[in-house]
Amino acid sequence: MAECGRKALSLLEAARSRYESLQISDDVFGESGDDSSENPFYSTSGDSNSDNYASESNADEQRAGDSGGGCPPGGPPGSVSNTQAEEEGWSDVLRDITVPPYKDTYGPAQKMPATASAMDFFQLFVPDNAIQNMVTQTNMYAKKYQERFGSDEGWCNVTLSEMKAFLGYVTSTSIHRCESVLSIWSSGFFSNKSIALIMTQARFEKILKYFHIVAFRSSHSGQGLYKIQPFLDSLQQSFGCTFRPSQTQVLHEPLIDEDPVFIATCTERELRKRKKRKFSLWVRQCTATGFICQIYVHLKEGPGPDGLDTLKNKPQLHSLVAKQLCQNLSGKNAIIFTGPSITSLNLFEEFEKQDIYCCGLLSSRKSDCTGLPQSMLANTELPQRRGQYQTKMKRNMSLICWYNKGNFRFLSNAYSPSKQGVIIKRKSGEIPCPLAVEAFAAHLSYICKYDDKYSKYFIFHKPNKTWQQVFWLTISIAINNAYILYKMSDAYHMKRYSRAQFGERLVRELLGLEDCSPTR
Repeated sequence: MAECGRKALSLLEAARSRYESLQISDDVFGESGDDSSENPFYSTSGDSNSDNYASESNADEQRAGDSGGGCPPGGPPGSVSNTQAEEEGWSDVLRDITVPPYKDTYGPAQKMPATASAMDFFQLFVPDNAIQNMVTQTNMYAKKYQERFGSDEGWCNVTLSEMKAFLGYVTSTSIHRCESVLSIWSSGFFSNKSIALIMTQARFEKILKYFHIVAFRSSHSGQGLYKIQPFLDSLQQSFGCTFRPSQTQVLHEPLIDEDPVFIATCTERELRKRKKRKFSLWVRQCTATGFICQIYVHLKEGPGPDGLDTLKNKPQLHSLVAKQLCQNLSGKNAIIFTGPSITSLNLFEEFEKQDIYCCGLLSSRKSDCTGLPQSMLANTELPQRRGQYQTKMKRNMSLICWYNKGNFRFLSNAYSPSKQGVIIKRKSGEIPCPLAVEAFAAHLSYICKYDDKYSKYFIFHKPNKTWQQVFWLTISIAINNAYILYKMSDAYHMKRYSRAQFGERLVRELLGLEDCSPTR
């Protein structure tokens, strides 16, 4: 019995050691107020679902690319025959590769004092001048609206403190879910008496009616997001100025689906309307902390920047999005993890010329398979055991086919194909794999865990206008980023707030219910 205990302990220590070497924090939001010791990838608990990583995290890729007969006859479009693959340099001979050291520092760009409030961290991204611009633009829009449609006797110009309170009310829906933000003033179950007295419901509705970031289209603004683009540009800049990500980062679409409570309570007409989201959001995210370093919003309808609106081929569209998200990483030796829709040989080779290294999951149906050997993309008819894999190499690029309850294929130039990795399971023990597979699964598993927790703190307000949906979504991202910076500051060691407690503090400070005098 004692021997089994020692073996389990050594297994856990080995897992944690390898986990730390992959540069991932094992604390996302610290919901209890203390750091969580749960490890999202290496499992030593009996009720772990990490054995189902393939069926949960990559279920769609598994069904699309690896089941039902595998590749179509002749292989995926763009793939090459075995003879042509050999002529182009693909070989079974493997060699070691080494990614150069990361050429950037990692962590917060400025030291926040131990007395910093939730508002101080939030205003790193949404400062007073940005809120004052909302005040100016809202008042301009209200004036122009009334000149056209008649005066509004109940309206008076909004002030900076009122705009902060307005933001606080809407933000409160990310902490205390309610059927509508207006429920704060109701006498029912969703009411919030602790904050309802700061502003009347009638005044809130007036500000909501006229709220604007950009009141009028300029002659130079032709894109669909002109009403929010200056705010997005400012937010992007602040993300880059306040935090430097680790070497390992992920490109993906974060979870922005409708809340399950909303889905269960809305009418069928509302559900049909809400499903038609008119934009897509991609992010570049630090896998050591979950900090979202850059965002990219693409409108599904109408004109878009960089000619993205003219592209009907999704891999090509996603490749251009990836280039936009990584344009500030050139020359830094960053390692980027990508999903099937982005992963492609051409993109990875182009990134390598810019000293950006990649590791991505491949799908024969979702990925651009141009230049990849057909033999590595087809399923074998022979039975395989878990952990069995095959690798081909072209210069620094490795194409891996690994079996774990199904075939998974990876493309990578960030990890040496000769280096072994391992996935540790309590039930199954150790499953061998190439190091690239271990690294990919660990980082993506962490981001999945981040998404699960992040989705709990979405601002619940659901406007119909696309620019407003994007605005409140990016405000949610800014608050989550603010909390991550708080977790890495001296202020966290003074008083450890969970994500929910941090959000409550921010709401009260926006409403002026807490003393949060400037610390900078």
